[in-house]
Amino acid sequence: MKTNKLILAAALALAMGVVQAKTFKIADQGDALSMDPHSLNESLQLSFTGNIYEPLVARDKKLGLVPGLATKWAQTAPTVWKFDLRKNVKFHDGTPFTADDVIFSYERAKADGSDVKTYVGAIKEIKKLDDHTIEIITTAPFPILPDVVSLWYIMSKKWCTENNALIPVDKRKGVENTASFKANGTGAFRVKSRDPGVRTVLVRNFNYWDKVDTNVEEVIFTPIGNDATRVAALISGEIDMMQPVPVQDVARLSQNPNLTVMQGPELRTIFLGMDQRRDELLFSNVKGKNPFKDKRVRQAFYQAIDIEAIKARIMRGAATPTALMIAPGIKGFVPDLNKRLPYDPEASKKLLAEAGYPNGFEVKMNCPNDRYVNDGEICQAVAGMMARVGVKINLEAESKATYFPKILSRNTSFYLLGWTPGTYDSHNPLFALMSTPGAGGQGQFNLGSFSNARIDELTRLVSSETDQAKRNAMIAEAFKIHSDEVGHLPLHQQALAWGMKKNVSLVQLGDNFNPFKWVVIK
Repeated sequence: MKTNKLILAAALALAMGVVQAKTFKIADQGDALSMDPHSLNESLQLSFTGNIYEPLVARDKKLGLVPGLATKWAQTAPTVWKFDLRKNVKFHDGTPFTADDVIFSYERAKADGSDVKTYVGAIKEIKKLDDHTIEIITTAPFPILPDVVSLWYIMSKKWCTENNALIPVDKRKGVENTASFKANGTGAFRVKSRDPGVRTVLVRNFNYWDKVDTNVEEVIFTPIGNDATRVAALISGEIDMMQPVPVQDVARLSQNPNLTVMQGPELRTIFLGMDQRRDELLFSNVKGKNPFKDKRVRQAFYQAIDIEAIKARIMRGAATPTALMIAPGIKGFVPDLNKRLPYDPEASKKLLAEAGYPNGFEVKMNCPNDRYVNDGEICQAVAGMMARVGVKINLEAESKATYFPKILSRNTSFYLLGWTPGTYDSHNPLFALMSTPGAGGQGQFNLGSFSNARIDELTRLVSSETDQAKRNAMIAEAFKIHSDEVGHLPLHQQALAWGMKKNVSLVQLGDNFNPFKWVVIK
């Protein structure tokens, strides 16, 4: 009898071990720069804080729209949307979620210092019908509103008021507040501790309103900037997952019997931007003139870049060169326009000479070194290619902690950036990247201030057009103008590469987000 009891106890312990709570240790090459969900419109930032905070409309495992903090929504008039809010939802501190939090979060997201204005820019007003019903009134018909608000996270009015976090953390000005280090969302995880640049610990929110597909109760997130150190940590078992896997290590890690490398296409486009606003460039030897205002100079830079060499030598083939500012898979992608200008250094030299720079010129380039795959190496390669046509690039590669405040303040002449349309629709890059900077988040990330009145007009028309054929024609026209004017220098879409232990199961999304509520450790 005693033996049978021991066997039963062992069996129960084994069974419990299969589903027992786990700690998930993850490393990234960079850190989320703040716990404030309105402070930085950047993939890692939104992915990480998206485990803590939630939008009205969420995304499923195939990036489709699903109910989040709103259970349903409907367009009741050309400029009016009615949202039914989820009942019996509480913030991590126990405060009930209501319509007041949505209205507060709208005002906060459009305030000075917010980096997510583009997600609420089409909204004119939000009316409270009752504690769990609102009407969102847009400035014009806006049929893609549910897509656009899927990355606008809702904060607690009560918590922000009590913690002096009424306005967003402003990364441009170095302004911090309680929301930089603490958080109070409605998501499946809550912040236990935060040591910026060193370690952030999340723990499960067991009062979460929805079921989750995870046995993870604790997440330990560690930024490890050095590629070799990050890889070594995965191989040694110190961490359970790392992202990204350096392209030069993909094959080696794939052959490790204890590890898995998940690869897939990413919806992010890597591109270069140029200051086209100032009469005289910052950080340049050209005085009294801005070379980038001349299309011939912009085209010369474009044709000096050997994109196939970057793909082969730096990206090890894990990139798809592009001529457009969006990837295949984004609504409105135009295959016929996705043809790059030829790599032609001699043509570049001729264009520079015609523009009045036969000996080239000197300019500083800003580049992050802890955000994208091989971003620093790409910038170094571009600098070398420009040198061949007489342009001296003074490269400043730095952590995104200092890079973002600089470029978001437009304190740059030439920069590298990557963009994933959070709406998975072409209107997003048209509005945020290619429109003339203006009110309501328009052109908020058009950091070189490229401007074309017809693109501005087409962007407005695209936002309200419901006939898909007409809409696609407008998008194509806008992209054609942008390409003809060489508004930016698109480079490529890079491939995702995540490395993890064999016993880790998760969902890899094309936007490079990693919801911890879908992570299972076997």
